[in-house]
Amino acid sequence: MTVDPTLLSLAEYRCIGPTRGGRVVAVAGDPNDRNVCYFGAVAGGIWRTDDAGLYWECISEGQLNTGSIGALAVAPSDANVIYAGTGESTIRIDVSHGDGIYKSTDTGKTWHHMGLAESRHIGEIQIHPKNPDLVYVAVLGHAAKDSPERGVYRSADGGETWELILHVADNAGAVDISMDPNNPRIIFATTWEARRNFWSINSGGPGSGLWRTTDGGDTWENISTNPGLPEGTLGKIGVAVSPAQRGRLWAIVEAEGRKRGLYRSDDHGDTWTKTSSKPELAWRPWYYMHVYAHPTDPNTVWVLDMKAWKSIDGGNEFTEFDMPHGDTHDLWIDPKDPDRMIGADDGGAFVSMTGGYSWSSIYNQLTAQFYHLDVDDQFPYNVYGSQQDNSSICVPSRTGKGAINWADCYAPGTAESGYVAVKPGDPNIVFVGAIGSSPGGGDSLQRYDHTTKQIQLVSVWPEAYHDGNTAEVRFQWTYPIMFSPHDANTLYAAGNKLFRSTDEGHSWDEISPDLTRADPDTMGVSG
Repeated sequence: MTVDPTLLSLAEYRCIGPTRGGRVVAVAGDPNDRNVCYFGAVAGGIWRTDDAGLYWECISEGQLNTGSIGALAVAPSDANVIYAGTGESTIRIDVSHGDGIYKSTDTGKTWHHMGLAESRHIGEIQIHPKNPDLVYVAVLGHAAKDSPERGVYRSADGGETWELILHVADNAGAVDISMDPNNPRIIFATTWEARRNFWSINSGGPGSGLWRTTDGGDTWENISTNPGLPEGTLGKIGVAVSPAQRGRLWAIVEAEGRKRGLYRSDDHGDTWTKTSSKPELAWRPWYYMHVYAHPTDPNTVWVLDMKAWKSIDGGNEFTEFDMPHGDTHDLWIDPKDPDRMIGADDGGAFVSMTGGYSWSSIYNQLTAQFYHLDVDDQFPYNVYGSQQDNSSICVPSRTGKGAINWADCYAPGTAESGYVAVKPGDPNIVFVGAIGSSPGGGDSLQRYDHTTKQIQLVSVWPEAYHDGNTAEVRFQWTYPIMFSPHDANTLYAAGNKLFRSTDEGHSWDEISPDLTRADPDTMGVSG
């Protein structure tokens, strides 16, 4: 059926939810106003709250060329000035790239592109504490190929011009920067040799390292082999200077085997001591590796990973630091009041005025990520999808009371990110493709019956595997499922072969040969 384009042009989008947040990797706070905070969504632009997280407003709508924000910083000396780096450096298989730096000089009301268009993925922004025009940016660069744009950039004129001041290699970019607030000419940066292919990620190599400058970035020294740091191949590294004790800094280091962990220096990086080998601090390092120093207590440090961790004894012992969701990525701590914090994880952004003992809600952010949708044949119709890092969800297109509330929605399965297929003629039956964090593990398929509120695993090929070269049947992270438009009882699921079920997934027929190239070089452990 062909639809008249003029009719489509008259249609307007309206948001129907859900109001639970999506992934966030960048947060920042106003240095003067306790209630003003910012976050950058990986797929939703830049947001601001004026009431400490009770209500968030998108302040970048229509002003950016990309919705993916990887870094965010407010100038300590001028709260009107905000820099945003686009394209996150947590290079997932589904990562979105950016187009450089944006800047606002009016607390986010208007935004202007300030260059570095080929930076692709930006990991960190640091602004001089007394000069809002002096800014440093960590550029990872193109995730899937070599690029000369990788490294640390400096601008002395508010982003009008940029200078590449640290370039290690075309296959290694910068991912973190930490400036000594007691002497802003002392800066530490980390570089990461990484390559994201569609089938795997390679993390670590000669290009990974820890660097130091004592002259504001004019010259750099590689301190990766200084006494106490791990020998051998390094991967992703996070670094944080302690404002509370001159010379103290922290590094969370991806290294070989049990060499990975948290390291501390008390002499500006000349020598190091490993303080913790706790595996949970550096699990899945390509996705995490962030460390934060307390502004006034030199012995308190946070490390963000799948969970957040806090130490109050100089990095030796860690306890879990509760955040609302999990998969934690950023933490802004007010240097004037350390109890005021802004956190970010795969569930959104949140504000604390109690040092993390309580947080604002993540169920007030319109930044949910959906890859695939389906609709049923009801009136009004319902929309189904699987939200990244959450569950599947069904949201009505409208209600009779003028608003769509959480009570109007339900979760037709626990899957995140996958496809959804609603049975034609019976919207109570919903199939969702699941991933490893869902019941049944990776490649599982769930059948949800809304009349009984029960989930049944009806996976095509329940045999688990870790390496595609050893598997007879292989499925993508998000594999297609759909009902036939000709027969409401015929359900298809696609792996490397096509499968068909006519009994709601209780049995499956293989109806095709291997339709992939089956290249063994692309079927190993993906990472």
